[in-house]
Amino acid sequence: MLGRGLRVLGRAIRTEPRLFLVGAIGSSFFGLLVIVNSYVVGAVIGHVVVPAFAERRATAATLGLIAAVFIGISLLRVGTIFARRLGAGFMQFRLQARYRRAVTRRYLALPPSWHQRHATGTLLSNANSDVEAAFVPIAPLPFAVGTIVMIIAAVASLFWTDWVLALVGVTLFPALFGLNVVYSRRMSPRQIRAQQLRGRVSAVAHESFDGALVVKTMGREATEAQRFGVHVSDLRDALIAVGRLRGLFDPIMDALPSVGTLAVLLLGAWRLKTGDLSVAELVSVAFLFTVLAFPVRAIGWVIAELPRSVAGWERVQAVLDAEGDLAYGSASTPGRGPAGVVFDHVDFAYAEGPRVLHEVSFTVPAGRTVALVGATGSGKSTIASLAVRLVDPAAGRITVEGIALPDLSAAALAETTALVPQIPFVFDDTVRGNITLDRETLTDADAWGALRLAQADGFVAKLPDGLDTAVGERGTSLSGGQRQRLTLARALAGHPRLLVLDDATSAVDPRVESAILGALRDKSGSDFSPVRGGGGAEDGASILVVAYRRATIALADEVVFLEHGRVVATGTHVELMASVPAYRDLVTAYERAEAEREVNA
Repeated sequence: MLGRGLRVLGRAIRTEPRLFLVGAIGSSFFGLLVIVNSYVVGAVIGHVVVPAFAERRATAATLGLIAAVFIGISLLRVGTIFARRLGAGFMQFRLQARYRRAVTRRYLALPPSWHQRHATGTLLSNANSDVEAAFVPIAPLPFAVGTIVMIIAAVASLFWTDWVLALVGVTLFPALFGLNVVYSRRMSPRQIRAQQLRGRVSAVAHESFDGALVVKTMGREATEAQRFGVHVSDLRDALIAVGRLRGLFDPIMDALPSVGTLAVLLLGAWRLKTGDLSVAELVSVAFLFTVLAFPVRAIGWVIAELPRSVAGWERVQAVLDAEGDLAYGSASTPGRGPAGVVFDHVDFAYAEGPRVLHEVSFTVPAGRTVALVGATGSGKSTIASLAVRLVDPAAGRITVEGIALPDLSAAALAETTALVPQIPFVFDDTVRGNITLDRETLTDADAWGALRLAQADGFVAKLPDGLDTAVGERGTSLSGGQRQRLTLARALAGHPRLLVLDDATSAVDPRVESAILGALRDKSGSDFSPVRGGGGAEDGASILVVAYRRATIALADEVVFLEHGRVVATGTHVELMASVPAYRDLVTAYERAEAEREVNA
């Protein structure tokens, strides 16, 4: 643990060497001033105070000089303390900020499949409390380095003063270090467990708060509170175990310097009696041992926090070392207008699970609309994710405009494709902010055009502040259908050439859905085109839509029918209704379910 902890500190020092030097140099001078101060105190008592008592007099000049010396040393110590704390504080906070940004960037770079394997609360803990824990020892680190310098100088000065008293120091300092090592070994598993439990508590809390609506409507408040309470109790017990060990360790650390001071006084009195030591030297050594207690604790603070630091760092490093990045090329799609996409014998499997897509092949011609139809679990959403390269296939090839998706640059892919997922996500921002996402090239005209195409301009115009209306966290002030239309407008505002709709209009009524899909299909009659610079039929986007309703399916130029991850039929809706019984049964089942919902409503 000590070695792993020192490696973390070494990385921190290499990352911020200048700030570490400021703190370490300030702390080292502070330690040297402590030794100087102890000998000044000894000299004053031995050569001024004792003679003054013997002669019953002291001159004002002498007292003034003594005061000036102590004030000067104190001012120097203030300066060194300022340098030490400035360097340590800046170093700690800059490291925390640096690695919080690094963890966040890593999160954004990793694919959705990686995020699906990790609880959101745990990821929040990695970016917050784990980063904070990793660099907790940085605060006392410069002080500890200065203390080491002070100890070396103190031992040297002790031998220079009196070798017998120096032996006390030689015995005391290794004892303090050994005690810290034993403490670190015992504390390590306790700190690691506490840090793991912090992440677990954060994960459970996030899940409970995120699912507050379900918890409330299902009457599970007591059960959820009990589940959270179990993890909180485990964390409490772990922290008590940490505190109990620390409570045992701290008094021993406080006692050892006091024992050393007592030993110095006893041996010093004997050496004073034999004439081998002066009063000034005895006072200096005793005072030195007295003031050593607090600085030596800095070493203990660093060692005490190393287990927690290692636990936090290893959890952070697990994120930074996570694999699964999607490598991008440098190509861009040629020309303008709708972009066709081709799936060529595509297979896919999640993690180590079975394959969910088998030899999937179909084409979305440029400017055409293709509907994916299939029962739940047939692979429709997986195909939607593959089309915009949220994941890569296990086998096969997907091309846009003849270019394989991995060959496209990240910017070209984002400009060419857009996905509107099943579950709409709305940021805690204004309507404008949710649509433009701070894309500098998008204007209010783009936003209103996208809203019109998504059939959302009507309700947005009625909001209190229009585009400037704040919609709340996850769009809580909007209905489900309004959120879906807002996220659709967000995708359209970027003028994609390939638009992928993963059941993106399920929360709107059939009439509005038909109007949306009709507008997307017949873009030449609109004053807005998903491609800048025109509104003609040659502009716009190809559309791949996951569809359930007959009205939606009927608007497609072609239907791809999936069963168990395989393409079993392609054709128009009319052709499949006439020739594929399984397709006909599925579509009519959807119709019956929709009719029953409308009757019950």
